[in-house]
Amino acid sequence: MSHDHDHHHEPVEGSWRDGEDDRPLSVARRRFLAGLGIAVAGTAAPAGTAAAHEPDAPRRPVNPWGSRDRWYGGDHHIHTKYSPDGQYEVAQQVAKAREHGLDWVVITDHGGVAHQKFSVDLVAPDIEKARAEHRGTLVYQGLEWNIPGAEHATVFLPPGRSAVDILRAFEAAYDGGVLSAPVDRSGKGLIARATSADGEPYALAALRYLEAQVLSGRTEIALMFANHPARRGVDSPHEIRGWRDAAPGVAVGMEGAPGHQAAGLKSGRAGARGFYEASPNQDSFPGYAPTAAENPYRTYGGFDWMTAKVGGLWDSLLAEGRPWWVTATSDSHQNHLDTHTPGTGDHNSTGTRGAPVDTGKPQVYGDYWPGVYSSTLVGAGSRSYVDVMRGLRAGKVLAVHGRLVDGVDVRVRSDLDGRGVTTGGRTFVTRGRDVEVTIEVRLARRPNFGGEIPRLAKVDLIGGPVTGPVADRDTLSAPHTEVLKTFEVARTARGAIRFTHTFRNVENAFYLRLRGSDGNRLTSDGGPVMDVVGDADPWTDLWFYANPIFIDVV
Repeated sequence: MSHDHDHHHEPVEGSWRDGEDDRPLSVARRRFLAGLGIAVAGTAAPAGTAAAHEPDAPRRPVNPWGSRDRWYGGDHHIHTKYSPDGQYEVAQQVAKAREHGLDWVVITDHGGVAHQKFSVDLVAPDIEKARAEHRGTLVYQGLEWNIPGAEHATVFLPPGRSAVDILRAFEAAYDGGVLSAPVDRSGKGLIARATSADGEPYALAALRYLEAQVLSGRTEIALMFANHPARRGVDSPHEIRGWRDAAPGVAVGMEGAPGHQAAGLKSGRAGARGFYEASPNQDSFPGYAPTAAENPYRTYGGFDWMTAKVGGLWDSLLAEGRPWWVTATSDSHQNHLDTHTPGTGDHNSTGTRGAPVDTGKPQVYGDYWPGVYSSTLVGAGSRSYVDVMRGLRAGKVLAVHGRLVDGVDVRVRSDLDGRGVTTGGRTFVTRGRDVEVTIEVRLARRPNFGGEIPRLAKVDLIGGPVTGPVADRDTLSAPHTEVLKTFEVARTARGAIRFTHTFRNVENAFYLRLRGSDGNRLTSDGGPVMDVVGDADPWTDLWFYANPIFIDVV
């Protein structure tokens, strides 16, 4: 896959006023399948599940290698003046994202009573105008959902006639901030708090609602990514498993690396990267217990603990054969050294803070503009709204900090699959035969926004056995997952570099994933170091994470 930045000569795709993206033929097909009781979203059985090992199950590789996909960089977590703690116009965020090389963005203002009542409609024409002005940049409308019983999540749709109606109805019925708001004179809401456990059933119902909108043909696709999942410890392992099980075609992953990466600069806010400064509270999962040596409430090399820990929570999901993808975003609210401050509007009563005020003086904030530091690279057949979302759903995703690499092409093949599969894929091998892994990395060619051409020092090949569903749905470790091979990168390397590794005499199902580092800050075993609160320069500790590939034995 390749990544280009030709941002010209493409038509504006879709509109919240028209229904051209509803694609009647595919809608008719979905309605037919829905009538038969077949869920078409996420129908492929995850590698390692019982369905994947049935003798008569089709052995079709998923995400074949060598397609004509290209890498499209984007960001699914961006705020504007329509958030109570944001400040920018939609046009400002989109223009900056385009300037910094992104192909797609999702506007995700905070859900809640005022947003549902006012903002979801106010932002729609601004987004449509931005689409017209920046025709080579995909601008999605979404929201940052207060997951009932848990943290936040990005929820978004492609443009279409029903998109705004779906988001408005979804938020009104299922947002934790709305559900916890007082509904009568008692001062009580339908749930005690946005993050209290009594909200968990609403979260599952919400995801089923979104999947129903896809099956009914009201939208071509809908996606959800859990944001900053370990920040407050309120996303329990069983909740994450429940989201995926409730709507496997919608709930597909999490922010492997949170935004707010400038927050740890000693010369800036001097806080924690990602605003990961919390400690357990009444709604936190008790298994996330900080110790002197390990703290789930902190980032590691800028990545969430759930992602960064080898054999940790992410790996426990993958060891079940459960597809679950990771991304990297800006979570842009207020951007470091920008000269703007928030407008003076009353968000609670109007749904907007009003136009930002340009003071002419650089401000110390905790965020970066979209594309400056974090990027989610997606393999897609075209720069189109639905294709990029399909790439995200398929796990053809690379999470990158500081433009450490320009791209990573992974190919896994076997005796039963000579072509092989790529990131997010699934393939098959005859028991006792070999599996070959080829990794091609396109090294950074240009300086990043920290002013340096980053140098990749190593690539880790990580993997473990796929053992099937766990008995305890709050399992948060995969003890047999480990770094299987480390490939060192020569300091003189330029352009594209290639590594290969062969697994001999494979007897059991397993999965693989990759991470890479600039090597500046490593533990004794080569892992990321826990970031220091108050002194964590993100530009001196760069990583990328590639999503997994599953290998089934037959």
